[in-house]
Amino acid sequence: MLNNPYKIGNQAMPQMQYGNPYPAYPVPTSITNKIVPQTPAGSVLTPPGSGLQTGVNVPGMPALEESYIENILRLNLGKMATIYMTYENNSEWNAKIFKGKLEAAGRDHIIISDPVTGMRFLLLMVNLDYITFDEELNYAYPFRGGALSR
Repeated sequence: MLNNPYKIGNQAMPQMQYGNPYPAYPVPTSITNKIVPQTPAGSVLTPPGSGLQTGVNVPGMPALEESYIENILRLNLGKMATIYMTYENNSEWNAKIFKGKLEAAGRDHIIISDPVTGMRFLLLMVNLDYITFDEELNYAYPFRGGALSR
């Protein structure tokens, strides 16, 4: 083999400490003989000009196949929620219940407000046990063509 960085013969290939010993260079495919860029595992590549956007995340919109808690909560902003939280190793209170109007939700937090006092609470998802609502939840994403409620 030409261009082999390792010696040919009975010598063992040198041990690499980290990662794949082969560099990630674009290589021609056997089908089209066109160069296809290497992508990290789990990535989605769409052919140029195909118009498909399966691997694109639009800012402010949940990804098409993601059904995470924060995305479900974002679909139900403005609704009254009862949030059950657990705080381990807390000498004052181990568990606490918060009730309020759902204002915002992020990957690691929930913001609710008490409609009577106007007090706002920033709650961490790491302490979340579960959430209850007194009304039907919006679950299907409107941009997927699904119904808004289930």
